[in-house]
Amino acid sequence: MQHWKRSANNFEVARKILGFCHSRLRGNDIIMSLAVLYSRALSGMEAALVTVEVHLANGLPNFTIVGLPETEVKESKDRVRAALQNCQFDFPARRITVNLAPADLPKESGRFDLPIALGILAATGQIPSNKLAEYEYAGELALTGELRPIRGALAMTYRAASSGRAFILPQANAAEAALVEAATVYPAQSLLQVAAHLAGRESIAPYISQPQRVVPHYPDMREVKGQAQVKRALEIAAAGGHSVLMVGPPGTGKSMLAARFPGILPQMTEVEALQSAALQSLDGHFDVAKWKTRPYRSPHHTASGVALVGGGSNPRPGEISMALHGVLFLDELPEFERSVLEVLREPMESGRITISRAAKRADFPAQFQLIAAMNPCPCGYLGHYNGKCRCTPDQVSRYRSKISGPLLDRIDIQIEVPAVAQDDLLNKADGETSANLQARVEIARQRQLARQDKANAQLSVTEIDALCAPDAQGVALLQQAISRLNLSARAYHRVLKVARTIADLEGVSDIATKHIAEAVQYRRLNL
Repeated sequence: MQHWKRSANNFEVARKILGFCHSRLRGNDIIMSLAVLYSRALSGMEAALVTVEVHLANGLPNFTIVGLPETEVKESKDRVRAALQNCQFDFPARRITVNLAPADLPKESGRFDLPIALGILAATGQIPSNKLAEYEYAGELALTGELRPIRGALAMTYRAASSGRAFILPQANAAEAALVEAATVYPAQSLLQVAAHLAGRESIAPYISQPQRVVPHYPDMREVKGQAQVKRALEIAAAGGHSVLMVGPPGTGKSMLAARFPGILPQMTEVEALQSAALQSLDGHFDVAKWKTRPYRSPHHTASGVALVGGGSNPRPGEISMALHGVLFLDELPEFERSVLEVLREPMESGRITISRAAKRADFPAQFQLIAAMNPCPCGYLGHYNGKCRCTPDQVSRYRSKISGPLLDRIDIQIEVPAVAQDDLLNKADGETSANLQARVEIARQRQLARQDKANAQLSVTEIDALCAPDAQGVALLQQAISRLNLSARAYHRVLKVARTIADLEGVSDIATKHIAEAVQYRRLNL
């Protein structure tokens, strides 16, 4: 019943608009057979400008959409026709040609329904065309003329804020789109409402973004009993943006530690929050209530390489991009297909991933923090105090060899997570809270940003030589570590970066021998 009442109200608005439009738009309004509007197409993180040109010509009735449209866009012909007719507009029995320019850019999804419908109304003189160029439009039409939400609204406004045009979007997307401070967003419930706004009958008020005061909530690190050394390693990793591999038997708290790791990371900046939210908007899963909350992605070990890095005929971001400025947790690391793990090597170094297909290429950011966990052997109990492991050395070696040396070389901190002592297990949890750890991490990260404008994990070789030079005793210790542990050049540089972070946590400018010694300890795991 409510639906029919709403439809009746829509028809009444339509009659008002039609009454205005059927007065032949005297004065400055001119009936045109060509209308030009603007929208956006998503290609990776880019939201390229699309010019929607609608032309009416004499001839047999026909409706053609050109400009490399995909199936969803081609189907908009039926949605637009039904929406216009159900809103009591006249659908022209003429030859309609819709051009989505540029022609070499693939167009996907139903976001072009709204500009196509408005273009037909303007080209037939049912709405004035003098204000069309002031806005950009995106929205999928229901057959009733109502606007349905689209994915990528934040990504579009994030890229389009500098165009000087306002954006008319479905009301369900307004909250996320308005997170871009420079954007002017007009939320619309239906095609009728947009037509009335352009006709000057009933204006749509710009969406006023409400300040997001939601405090991110994470599980507390204090809940993990024992494991003081592992918590220290995670504090260092959080301060410098380093990747971590935890190796230990089942039930030692590896997954709990990883789930609480985002809670000790520095608070997200506005730029980081916008970039992360824009990527989640591409997948259609952004929630405004999670604004400035660090992403935490934990794909199952059966995930494919495409699921991890992204892909598809129309490339979508994968787990490593969805974890932008957050945490990617890979549990049971050796259970992943080796080929799947190898795709992590390049984005861990560059912070970006390029997905190339025959007809399209897309670039996505991939600045994630890798936290991985694994058992020490196939049964999981090697080194456990219960002594029930029966795995042979050959079985252990085959199990660990599932992780390649080059991938291990790229993981900064590799630490053993021992079985929790019975006394610690029976005692009440009394470790440091995540808030205390985060406070120290925040101070150390601010030192890094003031010194080099980036986290220590992102330092280049030249910057390492300039900023991570140890004292004479530290150099001697490094030489011993290189010869005894057979450290590669990459591992050597990562030891220096971890040592730099340890010094930042201590609040000193020079890297001392003790900092090198602690950093070396995190590369001694025998894998």
